[in-house]
Amino acid sequence: MPTSERSADTGDIGGAMAGERTGPAPGQSLALSVHGPAGVLDLVVPPGAQAEDLAREYADQSGLGAAPLLWSRSGEPLAPDATLVAAGVVTGDLLVATTAVLRPATTGDRGGAPARAEVPPGPLAPVWSWCAAAAALLAGWAAGRADDPTSAVTVSAVLLAAAVVGVVPTGRLASQRVLAAPAFAGAAAYAVLADPDPERLPLVLGMCGVAAAVCAAVGRALSGGPDEALRTWIAGGLGFFALAGGAALAGLPAAVVFSVALVVAVLAARFVPLVAVDVDDHHLIDLDRLAVTAWSARERPPARRGRIVVPAGTVAEVAGRAARTLAAAAAAIAVVAVPCAVLLLGAVDARFDLIGVRCLVFFAGAALLLTARSHRHAAPRVLLRLGGLGCWLALAGHVLVGAEPPGAGWRIGALAAVVALGVLLVVVAVATGRGWRSIWWSRRAEVAEGFAAAAALASLVPATGLFRLLWEIAP
Repeated sequence: MPTSERSADTGDIGGAMAGERTGPAPGQSLALSVHGPAGVLDLVVPPGAQAEDLAREYADQSGLGAAPLLWSRSGEPLAPDATLVAAGVVTGDLLVATTAVLRPATTGDRGGAPARAEVPPGPLAPVWSWCAAAAALLAGWAAGRADDPTSAVTVSAVLLAAAVVGVVPTGRLASQRVLAAPAFAGAAAYAVLADPDPERLPLVLGMCGVAAAVCAAVGRALSGGPDEALRTWIAGGLGFFALAGGAALAGLPAAVVFSVALVVAVLAARFVPLVAVDVDDHHLIDLDRLAVTAWSARERPPARRGRIVVPAGTVAEVAGRAARTLAAAAAAIAVVAVPCAVLLLGAVDARFDLIGVRCLVFFAGAALLLTARSHRHAAPRVLLRLGGLGCWLALAGHVLVGAEPPGAGWRIGALAAVVALGVLLVVVAVATGRGWRSIWWSRRAEVAEGFAAAAALASLVPATGLFRLLWEIAP
């Protein structure tokens, strides 16, 4: 094992650094400098030491949890089992220690052109991915409503081929194509399985969710990038299929499926942030110091220089993973909430059930709008607001379209009053100082958010027809 010395006792090292790069004399040690995540350490090692021994010594001196990888000044990796002398290391060399695998830059074959750097996707790549997914869903919906079965099969084949191409992990936009591929697979399934009976619509959508989940699973297995969005596709597709399949086996109407799905979307908006930010315990608690107490028989670990600092790259990785999870979950919530609100309003005809459905859609939209204020990340905040506004627009359109001429006046007036009151509330909140960021408005918004979620959950009873059923069977 190498022996270490601090920089204060390495006056001979500086002279060696200024000298020529000559190999060590027999029995002479190597004076090296290792630059890594914990700073620069000056070490004196025997000439027969291996690169792995030097890496372990640097990890012990700097407090790293594992031995890093060593690189020469020119960027060449040092084999762990190779001796320093065999690797061409001499006194005065500067080595680089890294905790991640780095690939040295290549310039192609000798005499050839330098390797071409891959251009990352532009900022509009996700927008085009969403546009492609929306176009696929529109094509599948149109093919499912067509009377000619040949056209439906043809469109389904084209969409399925596009889904297969989307999961292929090649090309500059492979990471964006794989996110839109499940939408193509679901649209292809709908084009073939579409049924004119509205009671079978939830089961058809559940089977489309299974197709999208399978496509997302294949894309996740082939791609090597972040998979938070693909896992959201899998969880959403399989979850909706389980809900629709259970309702079909129990003989429940379609309104029950859409009502439960809408309530689950509202609850997910509140509870997903609790599990999205997942920080490892060893970044929050010093487990070594926690385990060594007065009554512990374990030996106390060697003293470390300074505090344990979480690397900036680890913090960025945790934050990026949480941001991607929240954005994917918010997109799934908006995609589920708005169509379920529209389908639920059109699937109920009974008077008492319709009152519960309208209350459910109203409070679900309010809960999503109030939940969006707690997100500092722009993507989930915008997506949740779009989901809440979509629910309210669906409710407004249903009220206005379904209003009879004798009662149309007060309904339009009530809707206008609610909209005016909401606009006035926003203006007053902003004029107060900092809007939702102020303590006063933040507390009121928290109370309103909890009330809206509770009211949406309570509206599930009349919306599903349970209240009417109990009323009808009562003597």
